[in-house]
Amino acid sequence: MIKKYLSKIIANDYEGLQMISACCGGAEIKVSDIKYLQKSKVFLLSLKRSKVEIEDEDKKVISICKFEFVDKVKSKNIKQSDPEQKLELIGIDYLKNNENYEINLIFTNNGYITLSTEIIEVTLDDQSKIN
Repeated sequence: MIKKYLSKIIANDYEGLQMISACCGGAEIKVSDIKYLQKSKVFLLSLKRSKVEIEDEDKKVISICKFEFVDKVKSKNIKQSDPEQKLELIGIDYLKNNENYEINLIFTNNGYITLSTEIIEVTLDDQSKIN
């Protein structure tokens, strides 16, 4: 099997984060597909997204968005008690707060997740194509 349709984008600055945000805009995420591994300071998001970075292709892919060096996670208007709740990601932005960054994952219905991190280290890694 050829995996040529799968891509990996690594961001460690604002431009890279904007690129990942553009690729993930409109992505569908289930609450059960959001994980924060506190010991390893990794925040994972499994998302179903449209492959926007390839022209003339309307493919859906499952991707993993991994944020590293995450010290703290806060969420608002997301029912963590409902693992089947579907969220739609609008975009990803950040603020610099003293020495730290606050990366904001913004969802429809006024939901958001804020990640406190020392540096921007984000990877968007396609896992599989959805037929």
